[in-house]
Amino acid sequence: MSDDTAPDENWGQQFDRLPPTPDDRVVEGRPSREEVVDWWEERFGVDPAVFDGYTFWEKGAGKIWAFHGEVVDPIKVEGLGMRILRTRQRHWKPSTNAVQRFCGDATKNVIELSPGEAKAFVDGHDQQLDRWEGDWGYLTAAHEIAGELEPLGVGLYLHGELRSTVPKGRQEELVKLD
Repeated sequence: MSDDTAPDENWGQQFDRLPPTPDDRVVEGRPSREEVVDWWEERFGVDPAVFDGYTFWEKGAGKIWAFHGEVVDPIKVEGLGMRILRTRQRHWKPSTNAVQRFCGDATKNVIELSPGEAKAFVDGHDQQLDRWEGDWGYLTAAHEIAGELEPLGVGLYLHGELRSTVPKGRQEELVKLD
């Protein structure tokens, strides 16, 4: 931290550990570990125990990272673990990596895609899917692979349309999905 940055301010050049609870919050707007874990449980039905052993960090305004282990706090590094969530906006947005890593056993807001829908999704195409009867907003898009339902990434569902948020650099041409 620079000499002119108070410990109660967000500084985008370092990782700061999230406080355990909202009552422990020092930096205005920074989510707590409890709020992050609760969000994953409420939005996707992810068991909070999945996050045991992970520490949560903010770098920049609302970019939340998960790290499996311990390091000094604060820490000035370019990356620390995996970016899992974007907060400090109206709707929190999970990252593709986080959904693929933590939503394998998600029980809520998971839309199962057919082979053709899954291919279109990972290719970055938006598609009309009027069959979804769950919540609007960010969903886990999943497809059955080798007998298991696997998360492909994050989709944004609004007005009967599933929008792919698979990053352009991660979009893949899949030869066969079945």
